[in-house]
Amino acid sequence: MSQPAQSTCELCAGDGGEAVWRHADFRVVLVDEPDYPGFCRVIWNGHVKEMTDLAPAARTLLANAVWAVEVAVREVMAPEKVNLATLGNMTPHVHWHVIPRYLDDRHFPSPVWAAPRRDADAATLEARRALLPRLREAIRRELDAAGLAPA
Repeated sequence: MSQPAQSTCELCAGDGGEAVWRHADFRVVLVDEPDYPGFCRVIWNGHVKEMTDLAPAARTLLANAVWAVEVAVREVMAPEKVNLATLGNMTPHVHWHVIPRYLDDRHFPSPVWAAPRRDADAATLEARRALLPRLREAIRRELDAAGLAPA
């Protein structure tokens, strides 16, 4: 069940990051998060507040996209762990965060939204940023392999 777009919804007003994949129903973006290269979002295109507002087939479609993005992130970024989150407290528009996590990241083992535990190492972050072209290609490949044709 779709809800009217709210004028304050940043995910209705813009892409929410660098668009890597556009499907008729969702998009995948790389988020410009300096301490977390490879941070992605899978965003439902229509303004919907909760996953259960989507029809079951749409939920499955979106979940399959999230899993495909996770596969690409794991393959290219080689994180210690991948965090998946769909909070929406600040932006009540269905979207999933796919976040590569490392033992040396600023917040590990806490959530990325918690207070930092350490400073980031600039050289390590630059090396991870250098992987982003490969991540873009891997995301496209995994979504294509999952049968999620672009728009």
